[in-house]
Amino acid sequence: MPTTRRRFLFAALLPVLTVGATGVIAVATERQTSAGAGTGPGAGQEKDPTPVVPASTTAGSVVQIVAHPDDDLFFMNPDLSRSLLAGTPLTTLYLTSGEADGRNQARGGAARDPAQPADRAHYAEARQNGIRCTYAQMATGDRASPWKRTVLPTAGGGHVELDVLVAMPHINLIWLQLREARNPAADNPVSLRGLWNGKISALGSQLASGSPIKQPYTFTKDQLIRTLAGVLARYKPTTIRMQDPTPGRYETTGKYTDHQDHMYTARFAQAATAAYALQVSDRPHFSVQNYLGYHNGTLPHALDPQTVATKVGYLKTYAWQDMENYCGSPSGCGDRKVAGSPTGRNWAQSLRYARADSTSWLVEGAPGSLYAFAPLDGRMAVWTRDPAGVWAGPTLLPGTGIDPGASTARHPDGRVAVLATRTVVGPAAADYRREIVYAVQAAPGGPLGDWRSLGTPEAEDEHGTSAISAPAAAFGRDGRLTVYVRDARRTLRARTEQPSGGFTAWQRLGGQDLQSDPVTVVDSAGRHHVYATTSRTVLAWTQPTPDAPLRGPFPTHLPATTVPLTAVPEAAGARLYFRRPDSGVVRSALVTAGPGKPVVSSLTEVGGRAGYGAVGVAGRFLSGRADTGTISTTSAGGPPAWTESRMLYAGAPSGVLDPSGTTTTAVLGLDADLHVTTTPAAGTAHPLWHRAVPRPA
Repeated sequence: MPTTRRRFLFAALLPVLTVGATGVIAVATERQTSAGAGTGPGAGQEKDPTPVVPASTTAGSVVQIVAHPDDDLFFMNPDLSRSLLAGTPLTTLYLTSGEADGRNQARGGAARDPAQPADRAHYAEARQNGIRCTYAQMATGDRASPWKRTVLPTAGGGHVELDVLVAMPHINLIWLQLREARNPAADNPVSLRGLWNGKISALGSQLASGSPIKQPYTFTKDQLIRTLAGVLARYKPTTIRMQDPTPGRYETTGKYTDHQDHMYTARFAQAATAAYALQVSDRPHFSVQNYLGYHNGTLPHALDPQTVATKVGYLKTYAWQDMENYCGSPSGCGDRKVAGSPTGRNWAQSLRYARADSTSWLVEGAPGSLYAFAPLDGRMAVWTRDPAGVWAGPTLLPGTGIDPGASTARHPDGRVAVLATRTVVGPAAADYRREIVYAVQAAPGGPLGDWRSLGTPEAEDEHGTSAISAPAAAFGRDGRLTVYVRDARRTLRARTEQPSGGFTAWQRLGGQDLQSDPVTVVDSAGRHHVYATTSRTVLAWTQPTPDAPLRGPFPTHLPATTVPLTAVPEAAGARLYFRRPDSGVVRSALVTAGPGKPVVSSLTEVGGRAGYGAVGVAGRFLSGRADTGTISTTSAGGPPAWTESRMLYAGAPSGVLDPSGTTTTAVLGLDADLHVTTTPAAGTAHPLWHRAVPRPA
């Protein structure tokens, strides 16, 4: 695979984390992924009369920010390994040492033996060794491939350890080595949580025994944020991966659904990302991807068996299962606590995004025009396509704090509205909150207006940790907007625009155990449909007539899904698309509304290769993430063959079908560029992806 990389040399590393390093990987081939239909680079393209631009290239770099060694392996893989295999420049930053109780033994038996001496410095080093070996294996195939370890002072004070993979110096690991909370939920003030909430003025380090850093140090809240922002300024990523800053609580116990260190690491990363976007002007655009953590263990498996086996194989390397001293360290070559269960607590079988699952961010406006929305740099970016098919953008709308993900609604007169959630981070920890915002055009084809806040159904952050979903919305025949959202208690809420321009209070629409984001469509009769997944099935809310109140929730009796749900209008109903657990194969069902309960058709499967994540739909043209992590496409009802582009991307795909039968599908690449493919009504065997707005030569 042809690649072009700008690699920095270790000898040229500057001592302060303020200098950028970027990288590029070019992928310009398409390949068929059905059995027996393999093609070489560029195969089939000469038969397609429509391509007039070069195929997409993915140029960019990734920075991952996680709390503990192994959070990336459990919750960001296979995205992590796919990026490494593609040659993408990638840096992972670990905030804590993950020292736990200091006992490096498999759980059960001796691991709980109080006679086993605790040595947190050596255990932290063993976890570092396990990460280095696993990254080396994922990138080079050799777990013993050497690393260069050094010390760098940071923009916020203190020091970090920087590890560079010698064989592939575009792969870096950064260790802050702060003290972990040492408990997933307990309110221990000496922790990232205590630092964020102001219960301590500074958090100290827990140095690993083999670290080149020898003197302990502390970070204040401001110093930690400046340090993280300095790392971003050094690497200038186009994609930033982080954990979930608002995981919510279990209703029965009140405990967080994720480790507190995961949650507060993500909040520090949010604050640092905002500071970086504001303070560094000489940088590329970037997108943010959030990953679900412990809550994966309570949901159906999202990955197919082959992908799981590969992921678990890497976790076994991290767990040091064979106990050979191939790393040459007296601390050990991995984390033996993982050895007894490399799948964790049902975590390794899934990868889910905590945000940016919506597939409605591409929308038709005035006749012939398209709008694409995606948050970049903490602001909402908009690309536009005119009736002649020419794209322009991105233009960043005013206002910061926009979370990953966007959804849209189209007014009956052709005006477009965009919706998102916004995180407000004030000077005090109590000022942290999320709210739903929207912007709408004053006239078809005109500019979008200012953001308007709809607030949140949650009273305050501490109870629900702002754990609302992304909004879904639709205009009624009278032009009034209704917005739907899942609250922190996992029920459905709604607000409706009034003739005066104001909105109703948040209405309670019921449901329980709702997962991911609700989706809504308006069918051919003008009736609103709303759907939401649970951990076991899909629930429906429908209008019996266009102007009647929404009724539900109705059971659809559909089987469990892997959570992301896509709905598109079809005749007098809505067609749902989702993935089969433990497989990733795309499934579909038609739900038809009526005066009574909605009628659900029998289940059909698209077939072909498995994958994970949300499914984009434009007519019968489907798109989604293949098991290799790349964007793939197929035609529903056709042969079970997916065309895979080899292009990695962030978030979810989105598609639009125009009246002529032409489809346009878009994704946001890891380079933070919009990439599109357009297929005529007759379709094409090898749809060609390209940048919507070509870069200058």
